[in-house]
Amino acid sequence: MQTSKRDEITVAIAGVGGQGTLVASQIIGHAAVKRGFSVRISETFGMSQRGGPVVSHIRIAKNVYSPLIPLMTADVVVGFEPLEALRAALKFLVRGGSVIVNTRVIYPVEVNRGDAKYPKLDKILEALRSLTSDVVTLDATSLAIKAGNPIATNIVMLGALAALDKLPLEPEDLREAVKERVPREVEVNLMAFDLGFKAIREKRQ
Repeated sequence: MQTSKRDEITVAIAGVGGQGTLVASQIIGHAAVKRGFSVRISETFGMSQRGGPVVSHIRIAKNVYSPLIPLMTADVVVGFEPLEALRAALKFLVRGGSVIVNTRVIYPVEVNRGDAKYPKLDKILEALRSLTSDVVTLDATSLAIKAGNPIATNIVMLGALAALDKLPLEPEDLREAVKERVPREVEVNLMAFDLGFKAIREKRQ
């Protein structure tokens, strides 16, 4: 179990409405509170909730008072969608921080309307790697489908986050929190968590 040099761990979860960023942040917060930490969580939304950008702010420390992550101070950015990962990293990622990216693209409203073009995935990842050398990718949506439910993509990403060893929590703390906070389809969600965890651990070896 690691602790932050600043005695605080900050995680920004970026995605679009409907991807379960709020549920993921609540699971992390639940696990951290059970470990005795102070936790503050908040969300910022774009123009629309479903399909619009969402960033969940999670701050974990012995004592933490403000819910929002200050600019350029997030230890980890967890991107449920590539372009939203880049947007969040540009705004919040601390120098030398870590980024986890689900490579499954969801086109924003502007692209679906034909008002904008979505950047190529390799260009997005290149931009992320210009910000930090610690960028890991996975197709979390495919792993969630493999587990039995594409909606469990957020749980796959939690497993991936646990594998980074950046949180002051054990992976089992998060697995227990998944069971307690998402009581439906427990076996599917735990498989999703384990697939995300394994995917990142194999990349780290």
